[in-house]
Amino acid sequence: MTNPEIINALKALLLPRLIEEKMLILLRQGKISKWFSGIGQEAISVGSTLAMDKDEFILPMHRNLGVFTTRDVDLFQLFCQFQGKKEGFTKGRDRSFHFGTMKHKVVGMISHLGPQLGIACGVALAEKIEKTNRSVLVFSGDGGASEGDFHEALNVASVWQLPVIFVIENNQWGLSTPSKEQFNCKQFIDKGIGYGMKTEQVDGNNILEVYDCIKKVKLSQSKKPEPFLVEALTFRMRGHEEASGTKYYPKGLQDKWKTKDPILKLETEILKNNILTENEIQESKKNIKEAINIAWLKAFETPKLKADLNSELGDIYKKHSNNETYSKENKKEIRFIDALSQGLFQGMERFENSIIMGQDIAEYGGVFKMTEGFLEKFGKDRVRNTPLCESAIVGAALGLSLKNKKAIMEMQFADFVTVGFNQIVNNLAKLHYRWGQNADVVIRMPTGAGVGAGPFHSQSNEAWFSHTPGLKVLYPSNPEDAKGLMLAAIEDPNPVMIFEHKALYRSLTGMVPENYYLTPIGKAKLVEEGKELSIITYGMGVHWAKKAIKEKNISADILDLRTLLPLDKESIFESVIKTNKVLVLHEDCLTGGIGGEISSLINENCFESLDAPVIRCASMDTPVPFASDLEEQFLANKNLNEKIDYLINY
Repeated sequence: MTNPEIINALKALLLPRLIEEKMLILLRQGKISKWFSGIGQEAISVGSTLAMDKDEFILPMHRNLGVFTTRDVDLFQLFCQFQGKKEGFTKGRDRSFHFGTMKHKVVGMISHLGPQLGIACGVALAEKIEKTNRSVLVFSGDGGASEGDFHEALNVASVWQLPVIFVIENNQWGLSTPSKEQFNCKQFIDKGIGYGMKTEQVDGNNILEVYDCIKKVKLSQSKKPEPFLVEALTFRMRGHEEASGTKYYPKGLQDKWKTKDPILKLETEILKNNILTENEIQESKKNIKEAINIAWLKAFETPKLKADLNSELGDIYKKHSNNETYSKENKKEIRFIDALSQGLFQGMERFENSIIMGQDIAEYGGVFKMTEGFLEKFGKDRVRNTPLCESAIVGAALGLSLKNKKAIMEMQFADFVTVGFNQIVNNLAKLHYRWGQNADVVIRMPTGAGVGAGPFHSQSNEAWFSHTPGLKVLYPSNPEDAKGLMLAAIEDPNPVMIFEHKALYRSLTGMVPENYYLTPIGKAKLVEEGKELSIITYGMGVHWAKKAIKEKNISADILDLRTLLPLDKESIFESVIKTNKVLVLHEDCLTGGIGGEISSLINENCFESLDAPVIRCASMDTPVPFASDLEEQFLANKNLNEKIDYLINY
């Protein structure tokens, strides 16, 4: 660094330190609710951020206040964030550093520590595809590096040779647990060997060394995109968060590290080389404190937010109109799987910024051959085989979205979503509500039983996600809707999960327009009309219901929900009010299935119209069995006729 750069580095170090000192006083006064201190670790955040270009993404953690301040985040807005004011980055919906700001190319964390690593891979993938020569820097603590997300992300970055800089802030403690109880290796740079990636180790309390290290790594990545693991050795001077304290530290340990304080180190270097005088340093501190106090007072005097119902509900999704577009001309009879594939293909044709990822989807065409021929048409950048690491790939999909890509991921089987569950329900679903950034991600979910695949390839798990605000959950029952909903999902800028019943893939055909069209998300469809009964269902349930009322010669409404979240309540109520009797049918297990929610909605809104109890027909409350006789007994269809008879004769 030149002398002016060193002076700038000192000011950049002082700002987060002096903010922290004020925050600790305010915490004791009850003016903020919680604080995660980075005192003693500022050189890592500040040095790394100074080394990165302004247009390069950084994904920080709890102790990275220096990232935000070095990126010149407005202090007034930052202090509003800490107080839960509407003028903060999350409108009072999240706290401390759980936010991002695309203006400053900073992507906020969630409490689960590891998921941001996969997001960094997605951002870096976009940078590599676009040939920008930019790097992406993401932080993890030594404790968080035990998370599965850490290993998945490092593996993906290495396999795809992505320009990610993984900075491990090794402060030697995970809350109260020392490193020796967290991992059994001498140093973190040893872990890079297993992933085939280059590593660097640096004194995390020396800002000049941190800066030089990251600059060197960036230069290398600009010549050859590949990931680096950087271990920054430091120490957490205060507790994990202030309430936890530091009584668990061995006596004398903090005193030892006080002598290695990053600000003390830099000030000593500056005075030694006559870059600044002691008075000039003190003057800088005074000016910074004044700026902090002015911004804090303005934030403190800003009125407390008032809850606004419309604002809360209106920010769950990014606004998007998904009107139906349809043509009756040029229809062709095709299979359910071909309709889905055709929709996917036409969507990728229309949106050149779309990328699809999944296990075996490229040369092999996917285990169901859904993406056969896609590689030849769209190329390897846009049709990507992935390692078996669902969490990192969902995270990467979100990272691609942050770079204005439309990300599509195939979950090879819906059952495997458990490995990526956290990314979906806590990152994708909450992102727009938390800090106004949408997640333009589609996750394909091959689902359902009836194919003898057993407990781990046959589950109907749509209810897990229909419970999660911020997601959109689609479940087509026929080829025409399958294509239209697939295209609607790709167009929608919000996170969409589309459940595709495997047993329908090659057993069901239908007339499907060959052109590009949309089936509206959030709108049910009345596929049969009648007077004696309403059957509310979706997916395979539609076909079970059709067969049953035909065999019994019953006049019934069959309402195909098509979208489970958001739910078309109006169409449900309209049918129930007309027929006065209702059966809710789904393949998922009875307990906790979406049928319970629909039954409650009907009870609360249509009670006076009911001539009988609302009846649910669902599969058994067991895992999905393998043997055909057991699977047949398990499925909801086994009891459907009995349930219909009960309602008709009630």
